[in-house]
Amino acid sequence: MVPDISTGSRTYGLLNYLYGPGRREEHADPHLVAAWMPELAPDPGRDPSATLKQLTERLDLPVLALPKDRRPARHVWHCPVRTAPGDRHLTDAEWAEVARRIVHATGIAEYGDDKACRWIAVRHADDHIHLVATLKREDGRSPRRHEDGIRAQAECRKIEKEFGLQILNGGDRTAAQRPTSAERSKAERTGRTETPRETLRESVRHALAGAASEEEFFHRLAEAGLRVEQRIAPSGDTLGYKVALPGDRNRDGEPIWFSGSKLAPDLSLPRIRQRLDAGRPDEEPLTDYGDERVPLPARARRQAVPAAERAASILLEDDDEDSAAQLVGAGELLDAIAQTAPASTRKELVEAARDFERATRSHIRAERADNRAVRAAARGIIRAGNTLGKGEDGGTTAMVLSTMVLVTIAAARWHSARGHAQQAAAAQRAAQHLRSAYRSAATAPMNTMREHGRRLPEPVRERYAGTLETAMPDQASAIRHEPGWDALAATLDQAERAGHDPDALLQQAVEWRELETADSVTDVLVWRLRRIANLPATMAPPGARTDTRSAQSRSRPSSPPAPEAPAVTHRADPQPRGPRR
Repeated sequence: MVPDISTGSRTYGLLNYLYGPGRREEHADPHLVAAWMPELAPDPGRDPSATLKQLTERLDLPVLALPKDRRPARHVWHCPVRTAPGDRHLTDAEWAEVARRIVHATGIAEYGDDKACRWIAVRHADDHIHLVATLKREDGRSPRRHEDGIRAQAECRKIEKEFGLQILNGGDRTAAQRPTSAERSKAERTGRTETPRETLRESVRHALAGAASEEEFFHRLAEAGLRVEQRIAPSGDTLGYKVALPGDRNRDGEPIWFSGSKLAPDLSLPRIRQRLDAGRPDEEPLTDYGDERVPLPARARRQAVPAAERAASILLEDDDEDSAAQLVGAGELLDAIAQTAPASTRKELVEAARDFERATRSHIRAERADNRAVRAAARGIIRAGNTLGKGEDGGTTAMVLSTMVLVTIAAARWHSARGHAQQAAAAQRAAQHLRSAYRSAATAPMNTMREHGRRLPEPVRERYAGTLETAMPDQASAIRHEPGWDALAATLDQAERAGHDPDALLQQAVEWRELETADSVTDVLVWRLRRIANLPATMAPPGARTDTRSAQSRSRPSSPPAPEAPAVTHRADPQPRGPRR
């Protein structure tokens, strides 16, 4: 059950909407289910002689009785309350009880207070009601509604339990401010799929991802086409900033501005400065992996994998401050991946980044922890530009997405262990979107590797089965029945051809990070092996003509592995290919 409180200035306008047909003719049988005094509240929905004007006048009476200089500018309190999808439909009597409990909990009209604010509850759909109140009591005072949103949420959790409804996650006041009803209505009227507040929040996040300085952050905002205004002190220092969408104006034709703090708690200028001051992302040259033809986006994604693996590992440890820092960095990395993704995966990745944004914020601060590595990975991806999602680009995209799934699962577990219900749920949703994006990105490269694996001589396949049995004795049988087993065998074969010891290489990959959270152990091992052995992220289709020298150069590392990667064992002389004796 979700309450959503906002305030406005036009009682009649709101009632006209609630009793009207709706924007898509969705309102059915609008009527009152409860009111401050039912005998004094005319119901235009059920009483043919009642009018909206009469109902408006009754509600506004305590406000209009005051001198004009004492009337609040925004005197209308509006709170839709909606059950969750899948919940049963409440009766009018049950909704009336919900309404009375919420106006009591929020301080609008406490039980037994005959001087409380006037209020009504309108129902025009099966799954929700609208509470409307005017913010002056009968005695002329204002209601005590401090933190009314939090109190409404708490009361809804109690109602859900008592009514047998889905119990939703409680908030902790770290979420971004949701669009108001007026903002959503305006977005619908103007044909927008989301409100300006939501568009701006995402644009600001994208501008911040991997930014090395405040100047770079503001430059990216301007490059994104936003209107940007900085608040400058007499000393010349920047005190704050606000942004607006071009063309988004109020009734007076002025731009509608949003400060960073109105978009999200961590997008205020002081919080952005804390993030930037924690450490400038280290500039690392993009490794060419022995082949200058590997595109820059592919190199950047490949170099992001160890940073993401390290973030996932830290989230499994007990250092809360370091973990919180890694979550922030992982959010920037996911924003960077989404910004530069190919069309085939962009939608899922944008949704994943939006969901994970909620998982980056909690009351645990990361003021001294170091997340420069993962922020540098985000910076490298943005600077490398967009990927086409084909060939090596597609393979490295699958490689990094496979790792990001593990990061989001680790984040969900970390938040769950600390009682952060909303953040844990957000991380789980992000993981689902990432899984979908991974499946799309991995289809072509994994199919090619599977085909190579199926064409290996049976004695060679049996030898790699022995390698697997040695490294993972308890899981080997199940892994050999996974669809990715052929791709794993092909990867071990390619690594051995490049001079690696497949037994030592697989053992290192298995011990490197946990595999319990992986949907497909073989997929994770394939990408892990290919990265730590510096193998190409893709293989040529079987039978395709390739440049042997180029293939060999791509297979062998041209520079040492990243510090996070384990040392890779090479054989002095590759063993003869065939069954072991």
